[in-house]
Amino acid sequence: MAGSKGSGAETRIGAITRRAAGDESSGVRSAPPLSVYVHLPWCIRKCPYCDFNSHAVLGNSHAVLGNSHAVLGDALPERRYLDALRADLEAALPQVWGRPVQTIFIGGGTPSLFSPESIDELLTMLRTLLPVVPGAEITMEANPGTFEAARFRAFAQAGVTRLSIGVQSFDDEALRRIGRVHDAAQARRAIETAAGHFDTWNLDLMYALPGQSLDALRTDLREALAFAPPHLSYYHLTLEANTAFALHPPVLPDEDAASEMQSVIEDETRRAGLQHYEISAYARTHRRCAHNLNYWQFGDYLGLGAGAHGKLSFHDRIVREARVRNPREYQRAALGESSEGPIASSHAVPARELPFEFMLNALRLTDGVPASWFVERTGLSLLAIAGPVARAVQRGLLDPDPTVFRPTPLGARFLNDLQQMFLPE
Repeated sequence: MAGSKGSGAETRIGAITRRAAGDESSGVRSAPPLSVYVHLPWCIRKCPYCDFNSHAVLGNSHAVLGNSHAVLGDALPERRYLDALRADLEAALPQVWGRPVQTIFIGGGTPSLFSPESIDELLTMLRTLLPVVPGAEITMEANPGTFEAARFRAFAQAGVTRLSIGVQSFDDEALRRIGRVHDAAQARRAIETAAGHFDTWNLDLMYALPGQSLDALRTDLREALAFAPPHLSYYHLTLEANTAFALHPPVLPDEDAASEMQSVIEDETRRAGLQHYEISAYARTHRRCAHNLNYWQFGDYLGLGAGAHGKLSFHDRIVREARVRNPREYQRAALGESSEGPIASSHAVPARELPFEFMLNALRLTDGVPASWFVERTGLSLLAIAGPVARAVQRGLLDPDPTVFRPTPLGARFLNDLQQMFLPE
């Protein structure tokens, strides 16, 4: 067995060396696909596990929105925020001029707090100022706690093509433990309505929740699959820094129990006809999330809105940037009311860090990516990663096929170990 792995590694490194001979770093060959991410940072209440840039629109209120948006009133600065987004985009246009936009993702926060009229204006603005391709995937996140049938229908009419519904669980007690503002009944109604108005949609679920048993996980999963979702995202709950759960940690299932839950998810989704195409994502044929695929395939994305991150490729560098996080300060900066602009940080990624950045994304995909994309999308020679690739193949973590970077089943199981092999020395 060891000899077999070694032979595969030698074959692969030989192929890499032959292809890369004389191919030193020469910059990004051609611009990768471009997506746009728009961040709407408000939510009804901050969930105790959430480390995203989200801000409770009602302060510390525990009020649940239910089926009325009147409680929000003027709390959401929709008009001002849309003006700030337009100013931000207009300033960013020279960086992406002429590049077709393949996908748009409106995330948060809870974007479904915004009125359908505002979402319609936002999408019209993006289509007016950017060459959005016909049939582009346009995803918006929605919370069942902001559910109204007419509202979801209006989002579809505004041009949203894909809704991502943050259900997390169908167990009312589990929802209470993780601080969600909706209940299971609202989640079911939201899913039924989304299925009636969107050709494709996603359910966000979480596992290894406080006090969750394997039987409870199975119940959650089977109820989700009964809706025949085109796409299912299933995330392991982790305790992130600077969250309420980090300060007051709940008791979570141990590592062995969580691993068993993951196995159940993989088995049940496969039997239901869903393909496990990314570490936390399952989809039916032709229903994979194009926007997220562009992230994992090391594509480019322009980030707009408070705290949004972006990655843009130029002929001589790859730039990562982040917008001002605080919504109020972001709006002031974008609208020219402060001395600073809306971009809080911008830096070219050093060449030595690009192998890790590329593999951190690409190896999340069960199908992997073509090896040629590493050269095309980093501007580096394959020689830059020949050493860690050979070691990963020898350890059985990476497929020995020289034309693709793809984790083996063992590599997928120990993904962190595999990705870390590409850290700069």
